[in-house]
Amino acid sequence: MTPSLVVENARTEAGEIVSLILENDRIAAIGPNAAAGIGPAAVPRFDAAGGLLSLPFVDGHIHLDKTLIGMPFIPHIPGDTVAMRIEAEKSLRRTVALPIEVRGGALLERLAAYGTLSVRSHVDIDTEVGLKSLEAVLSLKQSHGHLVDIQTVAFPQSGVLRDPGTAGLLDAAIAAGADLVGGLDPAGIDNDVTGHLDAIFAVAGKYGVGLDIHLHDGGALGAFELRQIADRTVALGLEGKVVVSHAFCLGELEDADFGSTASALARSGVAIMTSAPGPVPMPPVKRLAAAGVRLFCANDNIRDAWSPFGNGDMLERVGILCDRQDFRSDEDLAAAFRLATQTPAEILGRPVGPLQAGSPADFIILPAASLAEAVAARPLDRTVFRSGTIIARGGRLIA
Repeated sequence: MTPSLVVENARTEAGEIVSLILENDRIAAIGPNAAAGIGPAAVPRFDAAGGLLSLPFVDGHIHLDKTLIGMPFIPHIPGDTVAMRIEAEKSLRRTVALPIEVRGGALLERLAAYGTLSVRSHVDIDTEVGLKSLEAVLSLKQSHGHLVDIQTVAFPQSGVLRDPGTAGLLDAAIAAGADLVGGLDPAGIDNDVTGHLDAIFAVAGKYGVGLDIHLHDGGALGAFELRQIADRTVALGLEGKVVVSHAFCLGELEDADFGSTASALARSGVAIMTSAPGPVPMPPVKRLAAAGVRLFCANDNIRDAWSPFGNGDMLERVGILCDRQDFRSDEDLAAAFRLATQTPAEILGRPVGPLQAGSPADFIILPAASLAEAVAARPLDRTVFRSGTIIARGGRLIA
């Protein structure tokens, strides 16, 4: 073993004070006595000062191509329906001169500074932009991959059937390097549940990739669509590779409808993403978890045409989720914290904890004694390690 850095006085979730021996981009050893025998002058040291050792954050739903980070503030354009907001966004999109590579890069740098080291970005694919936005986001993998791991979803924001030619573009997007196929409101936007799902699952089945589908359709209709998605997931052998984002309907169902829908989701391994947004229904976290449904938290829109809000900090997003779900106990706060770290890492297929010998040296030190305190205090004064190197402190990149 040739240590490159010793991290001392870090606190585990269990409250144990440990040292970590880093060997370049891996954790070589971790434990209360891991640094025993290593002379104080032999290897550089970092004193965690009793700070909480945590897995890095994972933001499993953002839009790198949409963000307006890096630009002067642009007033929000309201829209009462999803379709209206799509058109407002397309109008704004035509006027934005700052390239996606610049705006998306600025957002990735901000995310990394807060401790988010893996993301899944939905990227608009339609007959107006073609694959240009995808090409820009794929270039961010090259320019910013040393900071953040990036997955991409080919997202038909304008619909599939209502924008003829989009299905072919989704196919081309996967062939060009997109990781997953997206979808959007089969009924609400395309007005054809079967036709929409046929189109997107056909592309996923052809390439053997997963799907991540935006679903705003509410009530019994949304629940029906969720069960259709679950059935198709099983039929194509895609268990564990499909996510439905938002799924507001899960927060407004009668018991029988909720039970059958949750059962279908659990059986098929279809996961749910929630950003705990605004004054709309949201999936009930505890109830879904009790039914065996996997669920995680993400930021979604970060200062773009859909929302003027959002700073990219996943710890702040976890706090918003706790407020919306009335989480107050230490156990609830700790469970919510894991919805932004361990759970999305598992769903996105990223390395997951516990941090141990052989793990990637990607982690955060937070000035807190527990996960619950971290969620309650949401401290910005955090230290972010990426591949064994400190890349950020106090919410700012230093490398």
